Amino acid sequence: MKDLVEANFFGAVDADNDDLLLKSFENHRAFLSVLNQERFLVLGKKGSGKTAIFKKLLDVVEHDFFCFGHTFSDYPWHYHDLQARVGIPDFDKFTHSWKYLILVTVSKMLLNYDNSLPYDDESLEHLGRIERFIVDSYGSRDPDVTQLFTPTKKLKLKPSFEIDTKLLKFGVSPEQVPVTDLPVIVQEVNANLMRSVIGAMNPEHRYVICFDQLDLGFDPNDANYVNRLIGLILACRDINIASRQAGKRFFVSVLLRDDIYDELRFEDKNKITENFVSLIEWDTPRVTSTLKELMENRFTSVLGDNGGDKVTWDEVFNEDREMPGHQTKYQHILDHTYQRPRDMIKFCNLVLDSFKGRLGQDNSADHSKKIDNVDVHNSKQAYSDYFARELDDEIHKHLPNYADFLGVIRAIGLWQFTSEEFTKYCEERKIAEGADISGILASLYNFSIIGFYRPGGKGYGGSEYVFRYKEPRTGFDPTATRFRAHPGLIDHLGLKRK
Repeated sequence: MKDLVEANFFGAVDADNDDLLLKSFENHRAFLSVLNQERFLVLGKKGSGKTAIFKKLLDVVEHDFFCFGHTFSDYPWHYHDLQARVGIPDFDKFTHSWKYLILVTVSKMLLNYDNSLPYDDESLEHLGRIERFIVDSYGSRDPDVTQLFTPTKKLKLKPSFEIDTKLLKFGVSPEQVPVTDLPVIVQEVNANLMRSVIGAMNPEHRYVICFDQLDLGFDPNDANYVNRLIGLILACRDINIASRQAGKRFFVSVLLRDDIYDELRFEDKNKITENFVSLIEWDTPRVTSTLKELMENRFTSVLGDNGGDKVTWDEVFNEDREMPGHQTKYQHILDHTYQRPRDMIKFCNLVLDSFKGRLGQDNSADHSKKIDNVDVHNSKQAYSDYFARELDDEIHKHLPNYADFLGVIRAIGLWQFTSEEFTKYCEERKIAEGADISGILASLYNFSIIGFYRPGGKGYGGSEYVFRYKEPRTGFDPTATRFRAHPGLIDHLGLKRK
């Protein structure tokens, strides 16, 4: 193992800029649920590892595995919005346009990626239909999937597909259908495409399409944004079920922030949540994945000898000396996070900087020393400020005036407080006059800014403060009267512990 002072950092908090991501990847259950084509909807907080899973899936190199990833930072949504179908419920009006995008994407994969195709005569026939449609309509076997709905496109449906021409506008030929007219016939087009895609696939191979970064431009008040997301989820469910029933291994996955999913309202949401959702969790009784293991992978990448043993947490942190409250350093750091990789990486980077700064001031220091309590303590203010900034990115669109309520907690000045104290300081600061204080506290709980006190008994065990990031399925208790701010905010808000 190299000396700790030789390390620059343990990775970036942003998966897009993290050089250690793939080398240090931890096989989380949510990743395996997509790889094994079990659950398609991966939910997690910002920074929990969604993009890491997305990138790892794209990095899988196996002769029988093909993956395509969609991100939509530059996607022409205004073209997609023109594909909305009229006369049907809002939540379903984009489902078929998403299916079309998915089916054209997998067509692109079949035509360009899988060299085993065609694998038999039936596959040859279906692959020929796909190729004729794609080339005749988009001018290439490898079309730009972000431009599928460009209004200038003309779709050539005949002779590849059987379409009821009565559905087309008068004067529109099935050999040249404007893409703006696609919503009228999209169900028939999708049925033809699905039949050919399934028929062309090698049943021994896996084909995966993933959608990530769908939170970019998120606006809970934008009906089209909300309905597009719902349509995508429904489209993935339908295609995955149809593929499984046909005996093929074609799977579409969506990686989405859990707070955004909570905003969606549509039929069958509960069935999808129960049957098709995989949560990205760390250090909970429901999963075996821990942030300690994730960091140990990173320690090994940065400090390990080539081919040497894994670098453990205890080789980096001095766990012989307890933190206040008889906590290990790992548990102390974990408690200041939302139990997500982004927070843990950031805190460990700050602690490393503090450690190196401390040793740099002492010329006689033993560089074989480990990170100690003082290094963790000296990093807490900078971490808490980072934590608050991250919170702003995630919450401000859901709860625009949440900063006012943070100000109320800052004014109270205590880590733990009562609903009466919160109400009193709201009134003194003339915040939320006439508002439902319990509703405000519930909103703060929903984003784990605060936790509520739950007495022991009734099967709960000992008394404790409940935070939603630890128990995502536990709703707010409107009868609760005692609350605690998240430990990660204590230093930022200048709170005292009772």
